[in-house]
Amino acid sequence: MLIAAARLNLPCVFVSGGPMMPGKLNGGRIGLSNIFEAVGAHAAGKIDDNELCDYENHVCPGCGSCSGMYTANSMNCITEALGLALPGNGTIPATDAARIRLAKTAGELVMEVYEKGLTPAKILTKNAFANAIRTDMAIGASTNTVLHLTAIAHAAGVDVNLSTFDELGRDTPQICKLNPAVPDMYITDLNDVGGISAVMKELYKAGLIDGKAQTVCGPVKDKIERVPDADGHIIRTVGNAYRKDGGIAVLYGNLAEDGSVVKQGAVSPKMMAHSGPARVFDGEDAASEAILSGKINPGDVVVIRYEGPKGGPGMREMLQPTAALEGMGLGETVALITDGRFSGASKGASIGHVSPEAASGGNIALVREGDIIDINIPERTLELKVSDAELEIRRKEWKCPEKKLTGYLKRYAALVSSGAEGAVMKN
Repeated sequence: MLIAAARLNLPCVFVSGGPMMPGKLNGGRIGLSNIFEAVGAHAAGKIDDNELCDYENHVCPGCGSCSGMYTANSMNCITEALGLALPGNGTIPATDAARIRLAKTAGELVMEVYEKGLTPAKILTKNAFANAIRTDMAIGASTNTVLHLTAIAHAAGVDVNLSTFDELGRDTPQICKLNPAVPDMYITDLNDVGGISAVMKELYKAGLIDGKAQTVCGPVKDKIERVPDADGHIIRTVGNAYRKDGGIAVLYGNLAEDGSVVKQGAVSPKMMAHSGPARVFDGEDAASEAILSGKINPGDVVVIRYEGPKGGPGMREMLQPTAALEGMGLGETVALITDGRFSGASKGASIGHVSPEAASGGNIALVREGDIIDINIPERTLELKVSDAELEIRRKEWKCPEKKLTGYLKRYAALVSSGAEGAVMKN
């Protein structure tokens, strides 16, 4: 819908359905990622059928987008930061009366926006995207935001690419961590302390947000001046940030010459640097089967390929394999690399959007079982420890698997760009 707004350039105000409340189980709170991890724990024999059923029945207690900083909530928060939604759009619970008031206010405001001629083109500027990306980095949002913001910027005619995220992410501190990065902090907790506006206020005080950028309800500076300061716990101060750089890192190397992304804010310190043998799977289903049947060992690097924009076609989210690894107790010993993408609920050393993708002849297509892969997130590198000469030999032998596609899917696979470019249709 944001892409459509940018293309049509008609006055609009976004209002989402809002996040659900976290579930409650055994005296604690749980979110969507817990049920996927419970499947892995069940496969490993750590919990029984009854315990798995308890997770299933309690993890999603009502309506709304899933309760952590997953993709839907990430994008609803980012829509605020872009300036196309009112404060609270990303964080007010779906079941709260304030969500109804927000919708009513949006309906009134859109008439004012129309009368002023305040179209998306006047809001979706380079500075607005910079504000959104810095907010993205500060809250440790889903890696899907990289894919989506790049595509939205393309529709708006604004130059945003992976290097933009890399540049802005290096000096934007992560000041907020919510589930799945931490177990018991949820999007509704962020709402209770001022929401995204309070996050942006803390970044603005540090000179990281453009206060003059226009939004549907006035300049950013005016929007944030009435909200509380960072509470120091759910929203940390810049001086006491979780990390000095952002929650998302962009990695490059011979395995991702055009880039790849990882939600580093949700990676165990033990996995920030990892080297191990490749376990190669041509598709998510084969990888999930191997993980759940206990065929993945500590130290391995799971490689899932032919799931990129062209190879899918489309990009399936990889929550099942990432959560299964976590639930089976392998989250601190096994990495996962894919040319596909992840759910916002994924955590751990899960590196996605590898570009060029396998179906385009990227080096991920040439990885063989047992090859050593080096991952160094602090250094922003992703390397396949195979010589260029050997890769050239493999390239001559490589042939892309064929899929019988018809109609629109066939056109899409032929014309779609890489994940590094937002997986948009080429002109």
